[in-house]
Amino acid sequence: MFIENTEELAQNKLLLLYIIKRSNKSLTNSQITEFVLEKNYMNYFLIQQYLSELIESNFVELIKEDDIEIYHILNKGQITLNYFEERIPVKIKEELDKEFFKKEEEQKKETQVVAEYFQKGESHYVVNLKLVENEETLFSLYLNVATISQAEMVCNTWKNNTEFIYQNFINILVNEKITPLE
Repeated sequence: MFIENTEELAQNKLLLLYIIKRSNKSLTNSQITEFVLEKNYMNYFLIQQYLSELIESNFVELIKEDDIEIYHILNKGQITLNYFEERIPVKIKEELDKEFFKKEEEQKKETQVVAEYFQKGESHYVVNLKLVENEETLFSLYLNVATISQAEMVCNTWKNNTEFIYQNFINILVNEKITPLE
């Protein structure tokens, strides 16, 4: 056995629960492993052993999302973490919170796709489509549509095909060979 005492074992498992819960996005095994190894909290074999034990004990589950297996904290894990969180050293929690905050800020600065609409008057809606990268607006378009279902359809189409629509829109605008409509 790798662990010297039960206190350290419990603390390490709580640490993994804390990381899974605290992350604003779902984490894969390799992401958790890399994160914990980077901080030198425990070795690779302990991480794998504890993640496996947390699954077997129904504290977390491994779910498949877009062909990727990610960890999700279960109710039993949340309750346990809430009850015993003070066993994780404050310094480590502060370090983790800082790291997660930094990662969240980096994600915000990456490309964001915005699709929203609001009612303007009784008979139409305004749709706002936006593409933002590193806090700079690359593309913004406002459209008037007649119904809420059209507004929702435009938003969904934009969200699901942003890159295609953006590239084609730019190509249309900069292509000198386009003949005007008569």
